[in-house]
Amino acid sequence: MNDIVLRAGTGAIFIGLIIGGIAYSEFTSVIVLSLFAVLGLEEYYRLFKSKKMVAPTKSVGMAGGLSLLLIAILVRWEVVAPKIMIVGLPLLFIAFLPELYAKSKTPITNVAVTTFGWIYVLLPMYLIINLRSLNPEVSGWILPIGMFLIIWTNDTFAYLSGRFFGKTKLFERISPKKTWEGTVGGIIFALAAAYLVAYFSEMDILFWLPAALIISVFSIYGDLFESLIKRSLNIKDTGTILPGHGGILDRFDASLFAAPLFFAWCVLWEVI
Repeated sequence: MNDIVLRAGTGAIFIGLIIGGIAYSEFTSVIVLSLFAVLGLEEYYRLFKSKKMVAPTKSVGMAGGLSLLLIAILVRWEVVAPKIMIVGLPLLFIAFLPELYAKSKTPITNVAVTTFGWIYVLLPMYLIINLRSLNPEVSGWILPIGMFLIIWTNDTFAYLSGRFFGKTKLFERISPKKTWEGTVGGIIFALAAAYLVAYFSEMDILFWLPAALIISVFSIYGDLFESLIKRSLNIKDTGTILPGHGGILDRFDASLFAAPLFFAWCVLWEVI
């Protein structure tokens, strides 16, 4: 019972921070999502700390990632001109330098893992930040909060459907507990959530139903990819910062894959 209460309490605080931060203002949205992005990036590098097969350079990864994120945010807020983004390009090459001195047997792998953290963690989080101002015709909070509501609905009902009806394994090699029944159940309820988001936001249902399919499918892939990382590193959770839930990446695994595809759908919708 204590574990359930702890998990519920942590989940409520986490959801409150996300929804409250995004809904209150653009500034709080940037602060909250950037905080989770930085914590997630630090957690990503910490996963490899005790593993001998690869040794990403955490100091370079964090410094480079924070610099890129800060530059992108300053450009977004029009504090600096967009051309300042070119300053971030040398950071990609700085990531190579520590390997010249490390005498590692896997220098290319180390650099790849170091820079991949920027793509895997920071890029999706930055796209979520930009969802708030992507469509000037709707309230800024609708797109990112709508996305999160669909992700959380899909995740919750995939778990419940799988628990009560699951028989056919979805991807047993990577995630033995996931089933096709749970996956279908999650998608059905995600579509229902999309209908409610469309209804209360007064946006086109033809936008939100395909969005729900995109978000649901790539949420599953995001979950599976993180499971692949944890299985390859032989760990259960990516961290312990969220009692009862694990780490930051455990909570954002679906979002990290779903957000870029949802962002692309939002842009495509404006074109068509």
